[in-house]
Amino acid sequence: MTEDERHAVLDDCFEYNDHLRANGHLLAELPLQPAETALTLHWKNGKVTTTDGPYAETKEQVGGIQILEARDLNHAVQLVSQLPGFKYGLGPVEIRPVADINGMIKGERATAAKGYLAMRAPTRERMIE
Repeated sequence: MTEDERHAVLDDCFEYNDHLRANGHLLAELPLQPAETALTLHWKNGKVTTTDGPYAETKEQVGGIQILEARDLNHAVQLVSQLPGFKYGLGPVEIRPVADINGMIKGERATAAKGYLAMRAPTRERMIE
């Protein structure tokens, strides 16, 4: 992907995010720095230890998250499937319901709260091309 093409994709993404925000569907979005910038924490022998870099040994890493307001999972799928970056191959995108923490504290089975989390996981090869 050329630099001009990458800028065009980003412009399409920003425009679609503005559309989602204006219609009350985009509650939050957080792009993440590359996986190489990660610091992984572990609990070992009663203390915290750290390791530079990502915990997961995989080609795909979470590139960012969006919290969407959707009627149900099918509506969340519709919203995410229209993401320009997804159409250009910047994915896959994983969708999860947001858990109701109050129910979890009470020991109840996790139930969906209002909202869905979409996690973008661009592959390193696609971001470099």
